[in-house]
Order: sequence, then C-alpha cells, then structure tokens
Amino acid sequence: MTEDWRYEDHKMQLRSECYSTLLHNFGGTLTVDGVPTNTMKSITECSHDWVSQGNPNENGLIQFYLNNYAK
Repeated sequence: MTEDWRYEDHKMQLRSECYSTLLHNFGGTLTVDGVPTNTMKSITECSHDWVSQGNPNENGLIQFYLNNYAK
C-alpha cells in the first residue's frame, strides 16, 4: 500500500468526482466529422493533475481544464 497523500481514499474520491464532472462537460463533444473534441486521456490527466496539485474540491476544475487541456 502506498503512503502517497495523492492516493488517500478521500483524494481518490475527489479524483473520481473530477473525472465524472469533466466527462459530463467535455466527453460528448464531437467535431463535425464525429470525432471526439476532447480525449479520455486529457480528461484523466486533468483529474489526476487537479488532485495532485492539492486542490481540496472541484471549484475551478472546469476553467483549469479549459486553460490547460481543451483543444
């Protein structure tokens, strides 16, 4: 078992909530050709990075994604 604070139960729960929020907001966006605008990789990485930076909740997550991961 790891002792890294980023993987404590409450941080894993926050990571899951972030993933769900980002997936809901950006996961279904498609280009005219039907290609996803945002990748699952960008959503997953953003969720991880958000939690790893010590954010205690989702406040500001959407703007963080738009600034750093959205195409």
